[in-house]
Amino acid sequence: MKEFFVSAADWILKLVASVGIADIVDILIVSFLIYYVIKLVRQTRAFQLVKGVVYMGVVYFIVSAFNMSASSFIFNQLFRNIVIVMILLFQPEIRHAIESIGRGDFRKFSIFNLRSSDFSTESYRTAASNISKAVGNMSDTKTGALIVIEGKTLLGEIISTGSEIDSTITVPMIENIFFPKAPLHDGAMVIRDNRIHSAGCILPLTQNDVSFELGTRHRAAIGMSEHSDALIVVVSEETGAISVAHNGTLERGITSGELYEIISAFLVSDEGEKSKVFRIRRRKK
Repeated sequence: MKEFFVSAADWILKLVASVGIADIVDILIVSFLIYYVIKLVRQTRAFQLVKGVVYMGVVYFIVSAFNMSASSFIFNQLFRNIVIVMILLFQPEIRHAIESIGRGDFRKFSIFNLRSSDFSTESYRTAASNISKAVGNMSDTKTGALIVIEGKTLLGEIISTGSEIDSTITVPMIENIFFPKAPLHDGAMVIRDNRIHSAGCILPLTQNDVSFELGTRHRAAIGMSEHSDALIVVVSEETGAISVAHNGTLERGITSGELYEIISAFLVSDEGEKSKVFRIRRRKK
């Protein structure tokens, strides 16, 4: 037994001694990729696909163990093209992952930074106050609204579907745009660089399963939050309830006070803190 432990110790020492800097970096990269994939698919429909693939792998192992020729042939043909199958199944998630990488910190360099950032914290808080007041008023009158506050992901494709406004963020302007008889009230308003940039914009609907209680505005808000890092505010036309979508998550039953804090946190926080815009509300619960 002693010789076994001595041999094992020698083997471990030799293994450690043979590990170089490149091997350590390689291990770190693979670990990060695995962590990122798990984080990406968790709590999304991709997680269900992963479970399905795992179940298929278990079934394949069983049919192979019992030499089931017909079933083994089918699974062999399937797994032979597993890379193509995985790309087809996870195409939306792969695109989202690549977009997330594109929203990394290296965009802070001037060659990638196409956004103006010459705004004070006070100006951001004023904008958050005006948005929350307008949303609160529209909630009281059950006026449907959909407001997109752009983050680091530029929404040029979305903006091109609407009409340019280029206005300061004021309570009357927001309410006028979403007035039921106004020509742009059915679309989304996009706020960029602390100004109302466009209105009447069309947003992508989420492809994930959501509650049957949610209407088109809420589905569009979730879909937009899945395709970008924007913060989306929704006012229900049926109930007047306020909801906020961010990073694929929809928070419902928001008060105007909570909305002000959420928008303020989103506007004044850096990239790493934007993922925590809901933490204020959850802390209060």
